[in-house]
Amino acid sequence: MEQVVNLCKRRGFIFPSAEIYGGFRSTYDYGPLGVLLLRNVKDAWWRSMVQLRDDVVGIDAAILSTPRIWEASGHLANFTDPLVDCKSCHERWRADKIDGKCPACGSSDLTEARAFNLMFKTHAGPVEDAGAVAYLRPETAQGMFVNFANVLRTTRKKPPFGIAQVGKSFRNEITPQNFVFRTREFEQMEMEYFVPPPEADRWFEYWCEARFAWYRDLGIPEGDLRLRHHDQSELSHYSKATADVEFRFPWGFDELEGIANRTDFDLGAHSSASGERLEYFDQATGERYVPHVIEPAAGATRTMMAFLISAYAEDEVAGERRSLLRLDARLAPYKVAVLPLSKNEALVPLAREVLALLQPLTMCDFDVTQAIGRRYRRQDEIGTPFCVTVDFDSLEDRSVTVRERDTTAQVRVPIEGLREHMRERLGLC
Repeated sequence: MEQVVNLCKRRGFIFPSAEIYGGFRSTYDYGPLGVLLLRNVKDAWWRSMVQLRDDVVGIDAAILSTPRIWEASGHLANFTDPLVDCKSCHERWRADKIDGKCPACGSSDLTEARAFNLMFKTHAGPVEDAGAVAYLRPETAQGMFVNFANVLRTTRKKPPFGIAQVGKSFRNEITPQNFVFRTREFEQMEMEYFVPPPEADRWFEYWCEARFAWYRDLGIPEGDLRLRHHDQSELSHYSKATADVEFRFPWGFDELEGIANRTDFDLGAHSSASGERLEYFDQATGERYVPHVIEPAAGATRTMMAFLISAYAEDEVAGERRSLLRLDARLAPYKVAVLPLSKNEALVPLAREVLALLQPLTMCDFDVTQAIGRRYRRQDEIGTPFCVTVDFDSLEDRSVTVRERDTTAQVRVPIEGLREHMRERLGLC
């Protein structure tokens, strides 16, 4: 864990937010590499959940929302954590996450547990505290439920079908922890899949299997994953059944994604509160019903963290120790690094010609500083699958050396065929 956190800051994946002012607890900025990796995680999710399916569409709902949504959804009443204070050091903790003692000072002199709502409250309007109360959404799901009728009408979909969304959510966590695993500002990748009520159990099992397979396909070893079904005592107020895809983090197995059978709770609650019919009318059968919902909900930021931890490795090349990220090429921030052997005035222009050839195909890096071996190590450490080196022979035969990250194997490829070679190696369509 420590090596990954250090690498994230040293190589530009993740920085502490407002660091020059001493930081701001539990907030992070994603640097040049982190923003690319996080985007690739979200793109891989979107491709799997929306692009490659004909039964799922996407939306992007507002972050600010009326309290009426959160009252109907149950968040105002139920979205709480039990909170205790240590009377000795005055630290605050979730009562269900400590074992009767303060983790900071070891004191058992704690206050009684009390409910603490996790939503961020604000005011909308030009005068402070005089405008309407609003909330930053604690999840993206409700925007999909309140837009159910709009999507149904404009897309003419019929159950089973889904609405997907990727976006920011905000929770006033009592004890943010473990780097970017639990923060107050984070990104979610959620999909609400609306199904005929008799089919809900079957679709719940389908999405449990499909979502588990997604992580495995992108490079997380199956032994570091598990699917854990919730006991009845764990279920949320809206859930008939929930299972978590969990990853073996350094502190133990913890949640990457929850798949929940939310029944008709959300559509029913919003229909009752708004007075609008949120149901489906089947013209073929004349049946009118409120669909049940299966929800796969993943955290983009903690998923990115899991991929980083899983990909981190150390080995030895030619007697020299190296660290590397064995990221799946679909996730790697840069797919290709173009490296002129030196800053020679003849090599750099040809290297830039190669860069221009590859940039329309995929995300590329360009690096001319330091010895070529050190540049290879730098690209290995940030997870770049391939390096393309332009050397003095390239001036004569217009060929380049393509080096593979994991094996360090090298092949010579003509520049004229390089684009197709990289397309094939990267699995690009």
